[in-house]
Amino acid sequence: MRLGLSNRSRFAGARLRKLAFASAVMLCVVAGFAINSPMALRWFYPRATAAVVRLPAAPGFSAGMRVLLVSPHPDDESLCCAGQLQQAVAAGAQVYIVWITSGDGFELDAALQERTSRPRAGATERLGNMRIGEATRAAAALGIPASHLTFLRYPDGALLKMYRANNAVPVRSPHTGATRVPYPQALSPGAAYTRANLERDLNRVLDAVRPDVTLIPTTSDFHHDHRATSLVMQELLARRGVLSSARYWIVHGGVEWPVPKGLHLGFPLLIPPRGHTLNWLRADLTPEQQRGKLAAIQAHRTQMNVMPRFLEAFVRENELVTLSDKRGR
Repeated sequence: MRLGLSNRSRFAGARLRKLAFASAVMLCVVAGFAINSPMALRWFYPRATAAVVRLPAAPGFSAGMRVLLVSPHPDDESLCCAGQLQQAVAAGAQVYIVWITSGDGFELDAALQERTSRPRAGATERLGNMRIGEATRAAAALGIPASHLTFLRYPDGALLKMYRANNAVPVRSPHTGATRVPYPQALSPGAAYTRANLERDLNRVLDAVRPDVTLIPTTSDFHHDHRATSLVMQELLARRGVLSSARYWIVHGGVEWPVPKGLHLGFPLLIPPRGHTLNWLRADLTPEQQRGKLAAIQAHRTQMNVMPRFLEAFVRENELVTLSDKRGR
């Protein structure tokens, strides 16, 4: 059967519309890749990018130097400083990490790991153990041996309360219900959740490491646990007369920071809103160090399952550090 002219025209029109649709989809895909390229992102964030470019370089590391990173939760060490930790290891420095909590306060994460909306008893403790394992693997990806890792395992989400509380009264974890360290794999198993015990354990770590450089959060960080970690560490370092050894970093830097979300290798980590008055320094990362940082972050699988785009947004061509927690701009 032969098609009439009008029928052939309709078929041709339909084919053209399909081709046009496919072309539009392909154009959108190509445009999406182009928009997310480092060059295009610099065009979208011109002032913010220029501000990072103008930052002075952060001090480096040298052979024999002893570097201690104090991390409130498992994953903070990789988000803030995985690039600098790689640089320290490569320079011949001895790198150590101490984690204050086990990250056992993420109840949504615990529910996801248990695959139920009503996790069984002990779900948060099991999550804490998983996250400690992940932190160990992340450190290994950065070249830091297990013998240089210390886990204190104080209450996630309650460090600021513990910092402010009467030392005679242990704080109760809002997630596990514990008032003492419930984990055998800890520096002081069974230690009551008091500020005095936290300071004692941190002093033990400082005595053992004797750091030349101590990487700690800034009090500008939005998270209460990060601010508490900064406050207690600054006091301990000041008592020893070595507060000048501190270098400060930030993870919770304000709404939507870091921007843009997702993995954008070769794009700078921009100055966070909550720390815009701090005197930031820029620690530039090589492409290899960026990939090493990504590997460390990906070791935190429980967190990657929940918020991958937030975590990946820290893998940039630089990290930010400041030598003073005081606002200087």
